[in-house]
Amino acid sequence: MSGGTGRPGGGGGFRFDGRPVAFAAGQTVGAALWADGVRSVRTTRGGRPRGLFCGIGVCFDCLVTVDGRRDERACTLPAADGLDVRTQDGAAS
Repeated sequence: MSGGTGRPGGGGGFRFDGRPVAFAAGQTVGAALWADGVRSVRTTRGGRPRGLFCGIGVCFDCLVTVDGRRDERACTLPAADGLDVRTQDGAAS
């Protein structure tokens, strides 16, 4: 996503499972997804949905794949223009 969203005060946009998600300056990927209404960002080995839980990087419930890298914690990863964020299936590798 080139050029961001033109939001006042900074911010921009990234893609989550192929769809655009806007973020404000200083937001994490997890916060931007939550603000966009996304509640599940990965599934367990058994297929159960998981999303933001602790919000401080202690648990592993918000793991996502970012630009091909698995096991990124959405709650601590700063949002950046052009990221390709994907739902992660299964447990941490």
